[in-house]
Amino acid sequence: MAHWTPDDIPDQTGRTALITGGNSGIGLETASVLAARGARVILAGRDQTKLDTAVDVVRAAAPEAETETLLLDLSDLASVRSAAQRIAETETIDLLFNNAGVMNLPTRLTTRDGFEMTVGTNHLGHFAFDAQIWPAVRRSAAARVVTVSAIAARWPIGKLDDLMSENSYRGMTAYAKSKRANIVYTLELARRTAHTDVEAFVIHPGSAMTGLQQHGTTTLTRLLTPLAERLLMGSAAGAAWPSLYAATSPDVTTGEFIGPAGRDQTSGTPKPAKLPKDAVDTELGARLWADSERLTEVTFKP
Repeated sequence: MAHWTPDDIPDQTGRTALITGGNSGIGLETASVLAARGARVILAGRDQTKLDTAVDVVRAAAPEAETETLLLDLSDLASVRSAAQRIAETETIDLLFNNAGVMNLPTRLTTRDGFEMTVGTNHLGHFAFDAQIWPAVRRSAAARVVTVSAIAARWPIGKLDDLMSENSYRGMTAYAKSKRANIVYTLELARRTAHTDVEAFVIHPGSAMTGLQQHGTTTLTRLLTPLAERLLMGSAAGAAWPSLYAATSPDVTTGEFIGPAGRDQTSGTPKPAKLPKDAVDTELGARLWADSERLTEVTFKP
């Protein structure tokens, strides 16, 4: 495939993008690039001060950008419901980025609704949000949903057993499960929207320092993280390429898993990536969907 960069993104004037976790890292970079191409961007996050600062960053990149903010805490289904209601009633969402997430929490925490925090935020919060803003997505003549997973989704520890980590807990195990769930959910969404105007994609951003690494649990981890940032990891700007490619390229097909094509798939131009072995299991997809509806008490019929 040809080398793709954000310079290849076509004009996005007239399209609205909603980005969870839009106040930092990959989400903020995604918002800035799309705004510079003419898109209206809605930055969703749980801290209004950080959202306002992010708006300033976007407008610095695109002074004429039309921007809005949306208070959304994915770890609180009441917040999800309130934010989604505002969007579902008034908006047309052309590009939906399920981007926000938490990673490697040192101890097992729970969301306001009693879910393990990592899976509850990274998967269940997005599932409930998507379900409840779906009228806004369906108003678009050509909507795309882009969910941000991770290379960790391929790890053996990412199997969707003991989803809430009730039997045992490790921070990266919970993260790998949540990122596997992102993939299985997106492939099931692609199946359920196959005969509609909605396309669904899941991406992994490679390796980048984006803010998720803040939860290092040891002194050694905290000392080595800055060194890894300089020597091994890419920037948030480069890590946003797969999301931007999935959202705007004419060369993608719904249901694809997209990641960087560079060495070890950590950076470089985006291309289709290898899926975890069980991710395409339709029974697993249907079961996760049903479990997500049951846990969140939200029915999702796309």
